[in-house]
Amino acid sequence: MSSMKSMLLNTLLAVAAAWLAVGPNLTAAEPASGGGPALRVGVAPVSPPMIFKEGREIAGLEADFARALGRELGRPVQFVELDWEKLIDALGKDKIDIIMSSLSVTKARQFRLAFCDSYLRIGQMALVRAEEKFRYALLENALANRTIGTRKATTGDLLVQQEFPRAKRKYFKSGHEAAKALLKKSIDLYLDDSTVIWYLAGMNEAQGLVAAPMVFSEEALSWGVRRSDTALRESANAYLKKAAASGELNQFLRRWIPKFQ
Repeated sequence: MSSMKSMLLNTLLAVAAAWLAVGPNLTAAEPASGGGPALRVGVAPVSPPMIFKEGREIAGLEADFARALGRELGRPVQFVELDWEKLIDALGKDKIDIIMSSLSVTKARQFRLAFCDSYLRIGQMALVRAEEKFRYALLENALANRTIGTRKATTGDLLVQQEFPRAKRKYFKSGHEAAKALLKKSIDLYLDDSTVIWYLAGMNEAQGLVAAPMVFSEEALSWGVRRSDTALRESANAYLKKAAASGELNQFLRRWIPKFQ
């Protein structure tokens, strides 16, 4: 494992210690000061603690960011719920203004949208049964004939296709569905963003699921806007700089990712 990945894993382990639609579905616009048009925020709310639903409410780190951005711009926020794989198309068709849904920066996506400044670095990790915590240390050989759960069109899905082409893929709408499948042994492991995996490990610890101690990739999270919408991109970046300077950014991160440093 490279030194950079080792550093990322150590950071994620520190974070973990604190954890022991077919659409669209639009929410009512949330009020904000000023009289600007609604900020239509595209989300796939199936990735706690980043973006998910508590009852009928959209919650999570990205939801906090969206509401704060809306206040900064003087625009009410309207969450638009979509399946993950439909978010970028919806942005291109002007059905939403911005994607705030644990979106990783990739070269392929840069051809379809413009990324705002990154606000967090993560990695792809695996949720496994506790007795198999160290089983997949030799990645290529260990995963060759395994059934890997993932969410369609995510960076985890792409990683499996590129790095483990002989593995079988099984798609899930959410990590909670995948955790149930893992407990039933219909998949061997579930691959997703490290933030999601640590959350699922904490929620399912009593049932015997854990995060495997390895990082499969290294990624930056960002928000996506239309390439033509330079004004919104610049405004979002200005908000991020202001939030970093005021401490609001770290406040949100610590709220949803305990022990965030």
